[in-house]
Amino acid sequence: MKIKIKSVNISEKTGTVKHPVDVILINKLGVDHDAHSGDWHRQVSLLSTESIAKSEQKAKRKINFGEFAENLTISGMNLIDAAPLDRFKINDVELEVTQIGKKCHGSTCAIFNEVGECVMPKEGIFCRVLHGGSIKADDEGEYVPKIFKVHIITLSDRASKGVYEDRSGQRISELIEQFFISKKRQYEIHKTLIPDSAEQLRKLITDSVNAYDIIITTGGTGIGPKDFTPDVVKPMLEKEIPGIMEMIRMKYGQQKTNALVSRSVAGVIGETLVFTLPGSVKAVEEYMTEITTMLEHLIYMLHSLDFH
Repeated sequence: MKIKIKSVNISEKTGTVKHPVDVILINKLGVDHDAHSGDWHRQVSLLSTESIAKSEQKAKRKINFGEFAENLTISGMNLIDAAPLDRFKINDVELEVTQIGKKCHGSTCAIFNEVGECVMPKEGIFCRVLHGGSIKADDEGEYVPKIFKVHIITLSDRASKGVYEDRSGQRISELIEQFFISKKRQYEIHKTLIPDSAEQLRKLITDSVNAYDIIITTGGTGIGPKDFTPDVVKPMLEKEIPGIMEMIRMKYGQQKTNALVSRSVAGVIGETLVFTLPGSVKAVEEYMTEITTMLEHLIYMLHSLDFH
């Protein structure tokens, strides 16, 4: 989606309105000479002319660029449609969305007192800098939604030979699709079916790390002679997240003790979340029910966004 920069604005003090300038320079800490620059997640603020227009109707007066303390006043999209980890590309500058809105300080805020309200808490967007450069009014840019990439790996000798279809991998695909649709996020799902091969699994995961946001395996988590998935994956994890699988085993193990036999693991490799699930459709549904309740939080934490 194309966007256009209507104004670039700075302020020397926090909690005050900003004023338009000819050009802003963006470095790794944010906008040069702006009070909000620093080593944190709200380095650059954006507000759309669409949001300002709504406030002008309420205030019954023209609101100048920067009055809501936005660094970039843009047109071309409704910014509240953006989400964390989406990106804006303007010239050489690349910004990553880290927060939608912020807490309003009401009467203690100079902006609130001058304008009568502040739209930033509901419709402002905050970003961190991925790549710096310069931006000026009338520059054009692009809004790039985050596309979450998921790799589902099914381990099964018989399914790989076509003896029966891969039902567990397909069910994971359906459930992860439902999750991203419910969050209104874009996604791509890739499925791979392999025989019970530790070598193939290890190579697939190695090749998929950082190319995918999430890797989910199904099959090989028990104690049979070909159940080696956790033994392959666990040493590859940079950080294990034991509580997830422990909770799932305990919850469903109270209903059916066979669930306690699963040796499933969860963790992180690079910037990729990895989950190893059992091979039955019923177990997949149980595991995915719990994993999807925390998946968004895990993704954000992995990218240093903690919304506690």
